[in-house]
Amino acid sequence: MEAFLSFPERRILLTIAAPRTPQPFTLPYSEEAVSRLEALDRPFTVSPGDGAVVFSEGRGPEGAFAPACLPAALGDPAFLAAHGLRYAYVGGSMANGISSTTLAEALGRAGMLGFYGAAGQPVEDVEKAIDRLQAAGDIPYGFNLIHSPSDPALETALVDLYLRRGVRLIEASAFIGLTLPLIRFRTAGIRRAADGSIETPNRVIGKVSRVEVAERFFSPPPEKFLKELVSRGELTPEQAQLASLVPVAEDVTAEGDSGGHTDNRPLVNLLPTIIALRGRIQAERGYAATPRVGAAGGIATPEAAAAAFVMGAAYIVTGSVNQACVESGATDLVRRLLAAAEQADTAMAAAADMFEMGVKVQVLKRGTMFAMRANKLYDYYRAYPSFDALPADTRTALERDYFRASFSEIWASTREYFLKRDPSQAERAERDPKHKMALVFRWYLSRTSRWPLAGDESRKVDYQIWCGPSMGAFNEWTKGSFLEAPESRDAVTVARNLLAGAAALGRLHALRCQGVAADPRLARREPKRAEELAAFFS
Repeated sequence: MEAFLSFPERRILLTIAAPRTPQPFTLPYSEEAVSRLEALDRPFTVSPGDGAVVFSEGRGPEGAFAPACLPAALGDPAFLAAHGLRYAYVGGSMANGISSTTLAEALGRAGMLGFYGAAGQPVEDVEKAIDRLQAAGDIPYGFNLIHSPSDPALETALVDLYLRRGVRLIEASAFIGLTLPLIRFRTAGIRRAADGSIETPNRVIGKVSRVEVAERFFSPPPEKFLKELVSRGELTPEQAQLASLVPVAEDVTAEGDSGGHTDNRPLVNLLPTIIALRGRIQAERGYAATPRVGAAGGIATPEAAAAAFVMGAAYIVTGSVNQACVESGATDLVRRLLAAAEQADTAMAAAADMFEMGVKVQVLKRGTMFAMRANKLYDYYRAYPSFDALPADTRTALERDYFRASFSEIWASTREYFLKRDPSQAERAERDPKHKMALVFRWYLSRTSRWPLAGDESRKVDYQIWCGPSMGAFNEWTKGSFLEAPESRDAVTVARNLLAGAAALGRLHALRCQGVAADPRLARREPKRAEELAAFFS
């Protein structure tokens, strides 16, 4: 191959020796092949020999070349720089503190990003979590902000707290449309820097499973919200103008088939679609920094992590597997239930927070009757105008098996709760018996997610455990290894296995792109203990 280097006074002809493309050959399974692939920092060349393949260090003149690929090289460097990370790995939010401060701190200390699961938590508990993470030192972390259409005051209270306490990063989840509190968080403190760039102290990572919602996050804040914030004195007109030039979220996570709120979208379809949407919007808007797209939902094995990065994910997000780790807010009983799950052991069930809208969440089906019971409650809500209108035997069964108390007793405690939290809900329920029925049904649905956290084994049949099919894939991958035991699953070791495995698979993929037919066993990445991976995460 010939090329010219041009200088002001002359042109120099260079002859560059291009690597010789090898003839297709097969890389058989061997201990040396495995060790070569797993030595992530050492590039090598493999060539066909007389009766066996030949390995050599570095890049040889002939053969197929496998470049070095350390876990820190995976993902988008801009994402790492924006959040102060070493690795493009995120532990996503899981409500009720399931993604705990302990989990977020462990990931942060390992150069990754963890979110505290603030959804469903009292504001005072969220503030205690802020105290703990801010006291942990200079580590990356974030907090969840879940869309709460049935309790908008909660969104407002959380944003008030985050702004007051200096929380700079939130994961916005389950949003159908954007809300004023979300925009208030994003735009607070926006300013023009000395170099002319726009500084936004607060960052949002939007978690989406629908194209129309992703478009809202990729777009600037709606004008109506900016005008309202200006009228309230929370933004100046100049700040509102700056806010109209930046996206609501600089990072958007394409969430495939996951635990909890999900549309059960296959990630292999959703991620490329969201990336393409990002490209169109960036071409239209011309943002100074192109928004990034991450991948979530179904990532629980090295193969899944590698596939996400190959498809262009700036970062990967895990959820269900972290709930099964010792740092999560789950109990040992829940971890044992998750460790026994297979891929078909999940189901969709009516959600507590958006019950009347018919929204569903994905939960563990094995070992619990929650999904069936939750969906029956929604069917009853749709079919009957009040609890009294239900057939007598149905009312009896609900009070005996679901509530373990009379409807009136549950309503009394529910009413007391709402009189303190949101009196308008209690007042409406006194006028509308169907709404009263919905609030009582929501009482059951919300309690079912707390009984497992409290370790109430008498309610095991009612446990609501958010879980996606990735849990079954993780269990299959770890079968027979030290990670099979729930008590051995720590979040950082799991994360490092996923990243190191993805890096090794990337090297194997590079060989395949050069015509090497690899023995399928070489793609199997066995879980490794922390000390075996330490050299690649120092």
